[in-house]
Amino acid sequence: METKKKITFDDIARYTNFSKTTISRYFNNPDSLAPESQRIISEALAKLDYKENKVARILANGQTEFIGIILPEFYHRFFSEVLNQILSTYETYGYKFLVFVGNRNEESERQYIQELMSYQIEGMLVLSHTISSEELAQLQIPIVTIEREDRQVCSVNTDNYTGGYQAAALLDEHGCDVLIHINSPTDPQIPAYGRITGFQDYCKEHGLRHEVLFRSVDRSHEEDQAILQDIIGTLEEQYQGQKKGIFLSNDTLASTLLNLLFRKYGHLPEDYRIVGFDNSPASREAIIPISTVGQQVEKLAYEAVRLVVDQINARKEGRPLHGRKPVHRVIDPVLIRRESTEGER
Repeated sequence: METKKKITFDDIARYTNFSKTTISRYFNNPDSLAPESQRIISEALAKLDYKENKVARILANGQTEFIGIILPEFYHRFFSEVLNQILSTYETYGYKFLVFVGNRNEESERQYIQELMSYQIEGMLVLSHTISSEELAQLQIPIVTIEREDRQVCSVNTDNYTGGYQAAALLDEHGCDVLIHINSPTDPQIPAYGRITGFQDYCKEHGLRHEVLFRSVDRSHEEDQAILQDIIGTLEEQYQGQKKGIFLSNDTLASTLLNLLFRKYGHLPEDYRIVGFDNSPASREAIIPISTVGQQVEKLAYEAVRLVVDQINARKEGRPLHGRKPVHRVIDPVLIRRESTEGER
């Protein structure tokens, strides 16, 4: 079988009667050419069946079209949902992604970041919490974080405060006698802390009995089960016969709590109402679909990629983006009512 000849810049130049310099400009800076010249070269590429050598192009201009991603873990399905939406932006922006999962290990993440830098990534998206934004900013590449501390870098976050407020309002609407929020100890600098303050503010404004239970959750399914089992026992002793509205910091925890109640009673007792946060598959696929404060994951991902690409383009053009100050974009949450508060249908 005859090997097909690779088309080179020399071949394109001879076919179009342009110089090799002009052909190179078409690939590296097409806007520097007249529209008619761009059209002629584009048609020639199609007729010659030209296949671009990506490696050669990277070596020539140093632009890899790679964006790095650091994820904390996949225990919470929210992160896999965000990653899926980020990857789907390729058709819009043309950037490819190199993904590392840090598993909450600070030194591992530093190693992964150095690995990404060695691939000459043009920007980075960070969802992990372990490394400060001050340290990330020192990398001197475009960076956007999602739902984490972001004082020194650009970010895209959900309006977590409004989400916590909405969750408390939903439980209040269903006549709960006491409202409980379960969360891990959270740094106030992290956007998700707003879920706590939003919940508390609604309860205080409406004179509702409420309690925030800080527990070291979100480590593993087995540990979370044990912690939530203990909480159930405490709540049933402390609030016996009272309607308990429980707002959990994410859907993974909400699903675990629901499963424990089902194992104990065979159904969701009438004196429990449950609300999660994320609208991850864990809420939709639960034994009873769980009401949740939905993070608009598609918007979060799209805005994060758009913001990092804006920074990359500004850097290529030698101009500062937004006066060099970090840009923080906020996405509204959407309250989603399901059977865990509305009753089985």
